[in-house]
Amino acid sequence: MKSGSASEKSAGKGKDGSVMPKTETVRSKKKTLSKTLEKTVKKTRQKIDKTEETRTAEKKDSLSLKERAEISYRNRLKKHYDEMKWLYHELYHGADEAFQYLLGLLEKYALSREEDLLLLDEERMAKPNWYKNNEQIGTLLYVDHFATNLQGVEKNLSYLKESGFNYLQIMPILESPKGKSDGGYAVSDYRKVQPELGSMEDLRSLSKACHKDGMIIGLDFVMNHTSEEHEWARRARGGEKEFQDRFFVFDDWGIPNEFEKTVPQVFPESAPGNFTYYDDMHKVVMTTFYPYQWDLNYANFMVFNDMLETALYFCNQGTDVFRLDAVPYIWKRLGTNCRNLPEVHTLVRLFRMAIEIVAPGVLLLGEVVMEPTKVMPYFGTDEKPECHLLYNVTTMATTWHTLATQDTRLLQHQLGQIFTLPKDKIFLNYLRCHDDIGWGLDYEFLAQFDMAEVPHKAFLNAYFRGFADFSEARGELYNDDPLKGDARLCGTTASLCGIEAGVKEGNQEKIDAAIRLDLMLHAFLLSQSGIPVLYSGDEIAMENDYSYHDDPLKRHDSRYLHRGKFPWDKAAKRKKKGTVEEKLYSGILRLEAMRRKNKAFSALADTWIIDTKNIHVLAFGRYYEGEKILCFYNFSVFEEIAYVSEVEDYVNVFTNEGMKARDLRIPSHDFLWLKTSF
Repeated sequence: MKSGSASEKSAGKGKDGSVMPKTETVRSKKKTLSKTLEKTVKKTRQKIDKTEETRTAEKKDSLSLKERAEISYRNRLKKHYDEMKWLYHELYHGADEAFQYLLGLLEKYALSREEDLLLLDEERMAKPNWYKNNEQIGTLLYVDHFATNLQGVEKNLSYLKESGFNYLQIMPILESPKGKSDGGYAVSDYRKVQPELGSMEDLRSLSKACHKDGMIIGLDFVMNHTSEEHEWARRARGGEKEFQDRFFVFDDWGIPNEFEKTVPQVFPESAPGNFTYYDDMHKVVMTTFYPYQWDLNYANFMVFNDMLETALYFCNQGTDVFRLDAVPYIWKRLGTNCRNLPEVHTLVRLFRMAIEIVAPGVLLLGEVVMEPTKVMPYFGTDEKPECHLLYNVTTMATTWHTLATQDTRLLQHQLGQIFTLPKDKIFLNYLRCHDDIGWGLDYEFLAQFDMAEVPHKAFLNAYFRGFADFSEARGELYNDDPLKGDARLCGTTASLCGIEAGVKEGNQEKIDAAIRLDLMLHAFLLSQSGIPVLYSGDEIAMENDYSYHDDPLKRHDSRYLHRGKFPWDKAAKRKKKGTVEEKLYSGILRLEAMRRKNKAFSALADTWIIDTKNIHVLAFGRYYEGEKILCFYNFSVFEEIAYVSEVEDYVNVFTNEGMKARDLRIPSHDFLWLKTSF
């Protein structure tokens, strides 16, 4: 019998005599079938997933806003529950009943939010970085100074909107005793608005109106202390131990004297010491700020729970931003300076989680008066965030130092530090606020330029009172301490820039120079990363108000120099061509518009210092998504040259005129923004 062919041998034959396929062919066909099956399964799965997504979306759409909000609240609680419980029990030593009470508070306030707030919650959860762009520009104001009461503020929202503000930060409005209010920071009732300012209903109406106009509203949360007239303090003075335990109350001076050995004084001249003796109860009370402000004891879980409930209550009144007043002070421990203790961060983290569970999208703004690199811990970490926003106090003070010295080296040094920080950490930037200017500068850095602390502070205070060469500034000292050679400074932006002096002299040349300087400083403010905030009245060149000297309740506090009534007569002049008010107001509006128009001003932009080879000229660059902007500021009283040599072709941001960024001549106290795109 003849052998079969090679192909037959390789293939073999079936029982019916048919030729069997090669092994390779079988494998190939199996592979093809497998791929086909895989594709079919994948398509089927995609159809199933799509159907499920559609069903989920339809189910979600079929739910009411309240039902969606409750599901979302439960999910947020679940996310934070374990960490909250751990931190709370660590801080309060296993006080589980108190923790359960806290959980009850969260549910109570989360499920009672009104629908307009729930819609905001959804919007902000969908876009968690909503405040990290170049859109937010704020203003800080006193209700009674701006428009008599809360209803008046609501009626004048059109002015704020016209002025480019979409963030309204309101100074303290809660009930506080006249003559012992510390500008509203001595709260006697956290559930009542100061009667002359309005009511809680007025506050809620204002928050609704702000949200309707696309504005956010911020309130102070005075969390370190209460007024001595607060119910807790009154009951403590009446001898109730439960309420004495909510503060730091001692039978004698023994422990207070031990505290005084390590705790610095906040107001050594106007309010020396950190404790006050009360004759009516024969006890000593910790009063870090003023004698009528009792420090709260957050080691008592009842204090934490009740103060948190206060914050949640205001969340449901429509508050978008809480300014955490004096937050580094809120935990006290004997033998320390009672500042920035680890427990402070635990408390802030707990506040953050609780508010995020109840009102996602509400921001915490920490008032931490330290240099940017040292305030960083108050941002927390990516995994365990604390404050959303922090004040940039250092840049503010250093800006005025730079103006007086005409030397930008310290400002360059500090901006360089800020530029290295993570871009998602948002600072609130400002030129002036309700407070004084403290000269807490980096004197170790300044020592290399022969600027010693005591004489340099004396020079700065002389300059901004108009007692130095090239100065047209008008200001006053605050908390002068002759023994230490230390004092802080007060004054409005316009008066410190020389507008007040020029107007009083009727000197048009001085007025124009002062307006140019004022606009340059605002240009610098608006070109920084973060959220710029203007003190109310700065946009219309509001000057110092010296009438406080005649008020017995205010004359002791020179900060009232820049806390005058909003000058509506000056505001009316903002539309009259050629007036001081019109020149400044229109100039600031242009700056705001350019900030919003150009994406390089986003907080997420890359930033770097540019060496101008000239200590009088500050320069830095900004880059974001193919757009590059160079910013130049001449702090000298003379025209200066920025010795730079950038390779790209640029245009002037304001004139759209083509320019080369090489050896730029910049007039005295003027600025330049140059832009290119890739």
